[in-house]
Amino acid sequence: MQLSWNEIRQRSVTFAREWSGATRERAEAQTFWNEFFSVFGIRRRTVAAFEEPVRGLTGTFEFIDLFWKGKLLAEHKSRGGSLLRAHCQAVDYIQRLHDDARSDEVPRYVIVSDFARIALHDLEAEDAEHRSIEFALADFPNQVRHFAFIAGYETLRLDEEDPANFRATELLANLHDRLEDGGYTGHDLQRFMVRILFCLFAEDTGIFEPDMFRHFILNRTREDGSDTGAQLNRLFEVLNQLPEVRQANLDEDLVSLPFVNGELFAERLSFADFNRGMRTALLECCRFRWEKISPAVFGSLFQNIMQPRQRRQIGAHYTSERDIMKLIRSLFLDDLRTEFESIRRDRRALAMFHRRLGEIRMIDPACGCGNFLVIAYRELRRLELDVIQARFGDNPSEGDIRGEARLNVSQFHGIEIEEWAVRIAEVAMWLMDHQMNAELFARFAQVKATTPLVRSPRTVHTNALRIDWNEVLPAEQCTYILGNPPFVGKKARNPSQIADMQHVFGGNSGSGTLDYVCCWYAIALKYMRRNPAVRASFVSTNSITQGEQAGILWPLLFGGGLSIGFAHRTFAWVSEARGGAHVHVVIIGFSIEDTGPKFIWEYDADPERPVRSPVPFIGPYLVSARSVLPNRTRPISRVPAMKFGNMPNDDGNLLLETRDACDEIVESCPEAAPFIREIICAREFLNGKRRWCLWLVDAPPAMIRRCLPIRRRVEAVRRYRSVSNRMTTRSLAESPALFGELRQPTSRYVLIPRHSSEKRAYVPMSYFDADVIAHDSCLTLPNASLYHFGVLSSAMHMAWVRQVCGRLESRYRYSAKLVYNNYPWPTDVTDAQRRRVAELGQAVLDARSQHPDATLADLYDPDAMPPALRRAHDRLDRAVDACYRRQPFDSERQRLEHLFELYEQLVSPLVPVTRRARPKRRA
Repeated sequence: MQLSWNEIRQRSVTFAREWSGATRERAEAQTFWNEFFSVFGIRRRTVAAFEEPVRGLTGTFEFIDLFWKGKLLAEHKSRGGSLLRAHCQAVDYIQRLHDDARSDEVPRYVIVSDFARIALHDLEAEDAEHRSIEFALADFPNQVRHFAFIAGYETLRLDEEDPANFRATELLANLHDRLEDGGYTGHDLQRFMVRILFCLFAEDTGIFEPDMFRHFILNRTREDGSDTGAQLNRLFEVLNQLPEVRQANLDEDLVSLPFVNGELFAERLSFADFNRGMRTALLECCRFRWEKISPAVFGSLFQNIMQPRQRRQIGAHYTSERDIMKLIRSLFLDDLRTEFESIRRDRRALAMFHRRLGEIRMIDPACGCGNFLVIAYRELRRLELDVIQARFGDNPSEGDIRGEARLNVSQFHGIEIEEWAVRIAEVAMWLMDHQMNAELFARFAQVKATTPLVRSPRTVHTNALRIDWNEVLPAEQCTYILGNPPFVGKKARNPSQIADMQHVFGGNSGSGTLDYVCCWYAIALKYMRRNPAVRASFVSTNSITQGEQAGILWPLLFGGGLSIGFAHRTFAWVSEARGGAHVHVVIIGFSIEDTGPKFIWEYDADPERPVRSPVPFIGPYLVSARSVLPNRTRPISRVPAMKFGNMPNDDGNLLLETRDACDEIVESCPEAAPFIREIICAREFLNGKRRWCLWLVDAPPAMIRRCLPIRRRVEAVRRYRSVSNRMTTRSLAESPALFGELRQPTSRYVLIPRHSSEKRAYVPMSYFDADVIAHDSCLTLPNASLYHFGVLSSAMHMAWVRQVCGRLESRYRYSAKLVYNNYPWPTDVTDAQRRRVAELGQAVLDARSQHPDATLADLYDPDAMPPALRRAHDRLDRAVDACYRRQPFDSERQRLEHLFELYEQLVSPLVPVTRRARPKRRA
């Protein structure tokens, strides 16, 4: 049984009292962690192991103090020990899990302690404020909420504007869980909970008589709950009956119930067998004031409730209305509002405008719980209120004001693969309809009943990628498509999603690389061809405008006639309840018909106040440029060629993890010393660690044969390669003393890590001599001058990197073919400018050298970057900018648009030359 939070807090008090006072020995760590887990009602040995072995690249093992696969990793130090060192050790173990093909076991959380203090690190937190917390163990009871995931909860922040949401979730979740524990499950439970939510909301917002539902439970059901399910089913039946067909002897508490209609109560459910606890839970729900909850968040709230308990969050992280409004305002609302203001004194134009509002039809083909549809409906109804008042004044007619309303919920359509989400979307739309009718009556001082629900939204439970959307809403009737389709990357897709993508994209080359969300763009384009006047907008992961995906997706869409009308460049989106962290997204508005003025919103200067700019065209990278970048084998500018590092393909046998391992070989075979070289991997480069390797390119065969430690390693490489499933690797078994791929520069070179944190303002790069071996986790730039280093270390180049590079998770994935070879270097650079960039490039290296004990990860941490290094980069940025143009760049978008313009100038001469040559050959 999952413990309540009161029980967990009480246990945490006892735990902190017992462990925070006395002096403790390192040997007591296992007892500490056993009792720590018991605070949350978890038997440690059922989920986590002590002394979990993890293998290094050499094959040697080290041991994690405590390991819960996929969940958490703990390291413990003696009292007074360094928690920072423990954390670094834990991070190293996590990297080893990746290296050992155990990525599915990588934990999200790291906990370190020395008995006196404890620290928690959330490796998936999006913002630094919520990434780590450290405190005295005595304060554990006050911090225990941060460890909610151990008990099966996920702790997420609640939006400040919705303080009642947590309590609402808790109450409904308690009722849901009790019913489920009693065996009431599946479709009936989902439908039942939606009906209960409607009734709770109805008695607090005027649909029912005040407290009618609560009084019915109190007065018409037994305290032991034995007849509660049957009585509720009777109530549901009455809500689905017109008053004139109800039985004459109907219970007096049911007589006043309105006819709801709308199919909410039409289906007959099996009744739930209640007990006393279930009835009490229902009455607790009735005591809450549900008018505090907006239907706009019902979907997210209910999504929380319906999750299995072990995945449920403490507090919900709802989709921000502000973020949804970005899409709605850009797609239609701002234009409609502007048009209304321009004609509000023209009665004839107002009438035509009002009629057009009544003809709007929209579809959300991944509607989830209906958030977008609910808010779009609310905003259009409020616009219509202003239109009615402008047309008729404060007293339009003596009759029901609803006769003047043109908008209704049946104009809104949705497709959703989860059945329970479809039901929630329906009820949320009904309740928003009720609220909007109430606003209508209040605006014109009328008192009218808001039931029955004579219209219903059309929400269909099916896979949107396998249905013709015309069956839900014919394209000829559609005005807008909108929504937030699911983001699922290549590695995270399940078999059915893989099949969906094959169904949508067929044999299109490279389509398997695309995010799942791209399917909705492809189907929307096909749908819109039947009605080119349709306008659409989706929230999407920003990866579809970056890296390889941009080069695959957008030629398909542009080739089909799609045009981007507006775009919100990358910003942090507050996602829906489950897993609720921030993700980085874009909003793209598109159509087939050219929609006239085009706008880009950018969030660089102030994420809270985006800047809107008019542009003549919007391309695949959401800048005013048409180019789609290919993978190139050579740079488009006259610069040194970039190469991959050397790939061992050796199962770790040619790599030496420690200096001791090197010394052991040299002691045994002194002549082997020249063939032991330092090797730089991306991880070591960024984190200041050292590794070595056996570099046997010119080693005498007799030495390899005589030196037993080397011969054993070479034989192990041969065995490893010879049993590989890949023919190429098996062929490498013929040369087991060498790295699988050799690309070592013969001169001094600049090293670039292929992967780097997106939080760094710059990808750290540095110089190395030719005798330092570059691992294939890095790229090399042989014969690079300080001018080349300076340009690559500039804000100008980083603007290109952020937009063009691929991503590994959210980290930059630097690429020679896509990023470097397509990068447009400045042209017409004077010798003085070149010298200035070189000088300031050296100044960056000098600023780093002032901190010999700091790693590059330390130096380029945005919170720890030394002021001198930051100033050196700022001066370098200005010098590189001046190589491109005299006028400063005000935003990253300006940088990108300038770079793409230069790119097009550099590559466009290549095209006409080829075309002119063909007629000559024929002649």
